[in-house]
Amino acid sequence: MAGLDFFGLAMVEVVLAGALAGVVGVLVVLRERAFFTMSLTHATFPGAVAAAILGLSVPAGAAVAAVALIGIAVGIGRIRSQGPSVASGIMLTAGFALGAFLQSVSPLAIDVESFLVGQVLAVTGADLALTGAVLVVALAAWALFGGHLLFSSADEQGYRRAGLAPWLPELASLVLIAGTVVAIMPVVGAILGVALIVAPAAAARLVVRDWRWMLVLAPAGGVVSGALGLLASRALDIAAGGAIALVAALLYALAWLAGGRRGAPRAPAASSPRPARRLPSGRGGAAHATIEARKP
Repeated sequence: MAGLDFFGLAMVEVVLAGALAGVVGVLVVLRERAFFTMSLTHATFPGAVAAAILGLSVPAGAAVAAVALIGIAVGIGRIRSQGPSVASGIMLTAGFALGAFLQSVSPLAIDVESFLVGQVLAVTGADLALTGAVLVVALAAWALFGGHLLFSSADEQGYRRAGLAPWLPELASLVLIAGTVVAIMPVVGAILGVALIVAPAAAARLVVRDWRWMLVLAPAGGVVSGALGLLASRALDIAAGGAIALVAALLYALAWLAGGRRGAPRAPAASSPRPARRLPSGRGGAAHATIEARKP
């Protein structure tokens, strides 16, 4: 990106990060992994701090922490008496506490707050390359395995009865979420990332019924949140990460108001389950039907 000043680099980064957050956010919303995503954003903090202490790449440290935490979460979630919510809660508190501990015993020469809320004006070409690469992987995953991701999200039991392994799309989802959390850390930090990932996708689900349109509106909402937040931070001299998160929350609020006026359909009662359907070849139609029925 030769020729761009620091603000130009930041604008390119927020556009890429917003698009990535929206694409993966659709998966987060449909698979109901918002709490896990929030936990992961907090729990990667110690990896970033440890990498800074050792003089290594901060995104690389966060990525290593994310991989380790996914393994821990999957292990705890498989304990019958625990479950994924317990695993996410442990990740959130223990990970954030570990990061604070590491920072206290080995004070850093750089501002630790940048790990928490981002420092998008300091992004480099390497940050842009990482975000762009994860975005390409996320788009490829939707294009190649979207039917499996949708079917397993909408009806895990039906997916299993169809002779398919639900842990494969679950693992792919966790990897995509972790990669997104790491890639957008320079933009919104470790604690605000969940807003950019979840809010645009949740807003899209309020105003459209088709998951294909969600994959259009959610990235668009992420890009708008990033660009408007960055411009507001320059105009008002406020933190960019916080401004981006606030714009994303405002978009969700507007979508909620619009959805309420239109009388968005409610999910069917739990006492009236839909029959399981088999995964169609290539299109994800059965998953689409079930997901629409679950739309709030």
